[in-house]
Amino acid sequence: VQLQAYGGGLVQAGGSLKLSCVASGNTFSRSDMGWYRQAPGKQRQWVASIGGSGRTTYRDSVKGRFIISRDNTKNTMYLQMNSLEPKDTAVHYCNFPGTMTPWGQGTLVTVSS
Repeated sequence: VQLQAYGGGLVQAGGSLKLSCVASGNTFSRSDMGWYRQAPGKQRQWVASIGGSGRTTYRDSVKGRFIISRDNTKNTMYLQMNSLEPKDTAVHYCNFPGTMTPWGQGTLVTVSS
């Protein structure tokens, strides 16, 4: 399985970005998926997850601002990020929670104040 996240960029505080994650393989529709991020000098942290059925969970700091979704017909997961804050600056990754799937190339989100 290969994972590719893209859609990052530079945005001002209060702005929005939409990230996408494309996964190879034929088990995407049945799999839980998640977004993670790693800020400079910090450990990678979980951001949000979406189950195969569509059930979503979020870390507290992004609740009400981020929306995770998926399109199983395209093997793609999304993260709509609104009301971005400088503390959201990080490289964002996608993966299958609880698995040993190798981390793909992340996408950098930079939020300026």
